[in-house]
Amino acid sequence: MMISTKGRYALRVMIDLAEHQSDGYIPLKEIAQRQEISEKYLEAILKVLVRAHFLIGLRGKGGGYKLSRSPEQYTVGSIVRLTEGNLAPVSCLEDGAAQCPRAAECRTLPMWRKFDQVINEFLDGWTIADLTRPDGEGNEYII
Repeated sequence: MMISTKGRYALRVMIDLAEHQSDGYIPLKEIAQRQEISEKYLEAILKVLVRAHFLIGLRGKGGGYKLSRSPEQYTVGSIVRLTEGNLAPVSCLEDGAAQCPRAAECRTLPMWRKFDQVINEFLDGWTIADLTRPDGEGNEYII
């Protein structure tokens, strides 16, 4: 499993907006400049985040983007799953996957299920608020 630039940039945007939430609506151009992301690519990412109600977008003069709730209410897992889709390590664990005919005797399936659980629990153990702290202080998640 590899997280694409879309997922990584979405996290950077959410952190940026959390760090600047007292500034009100932040124009796309400002976010793009601070994060060194092309405006066109950033626009596509912001559209996904707005559609999922992670962000509020306002058009026109004084418009821009802001978080729809507090940084503590966004898990890294929810953002990564939104932008990347399912994080399943193997295709048989993807949402909507057909039942594998070998599932009953598969020796590796329990391991893959546990790995999938660890990935999701780890990513859901971090919030945007955690990532705004220097060096990720405050997150005591242990595997």
